[in-house]
Amino acid sequence: MTATSKSIVRCSCGTVELEASGAPITSVVCYCDDCQAGSRQLAALPDAAAVQDADGDSAYVLYRADRIRYTKGSERLQSYKIKEKSATNRLVASCCNAAMAMKFDDSRHWTPIYRKRFEDHAPPLQWRICTKFKAEGVEIPNDVPSSSMYPFGFIFRLVGANIAMLLRR
Repeated sequence: MTATSKSIVRCSCGTVELEASGAPITSVVCYCDDCQAGSRQLAALPDAAAVQDADGDSAYVLYRADRIRYTKGSERLQSYKIKEKSATNRLVASCCNAAMAMKFDDSRHWTPIYRKRFEDHAPPLQWRICTKFKAEGVEIPNDVPSSSMYPFGFIFRLVGANIAMLLRR
């Protein structure tokens, strides 16, 4: 994906749509407790599709927040939190209860979009993170690097994206 490309992702019924511009920061699957709890919460909504993969991970494509634009149906987005004071909001298209993305109440500069929303055009997976939280007995695939928490390369990409955003590049 080039810096000038755009990805369009839609909810299951096509009512809600967002556009992600440029190259993603990274593409990950996360096994942390919060992602697992949030994914279970969203999957329990009426007629919602599973958010987690079979091994308990939640998969995301991270973009700079300034490169996300809701182009259709944004009034249908409903926010869910696993804890009242959590900074993390999981955005769901209320029309079909499709998990779309996350946003944060704090100063985080990235937006995770659920990989499943990309259907067959998701960028390649780059990391498995927070694997220390995986369920007992789950074998982590060795298709991409895995880390018990946040690998240096992952942090480096987030910091680099923040600098580029501050410089408006």
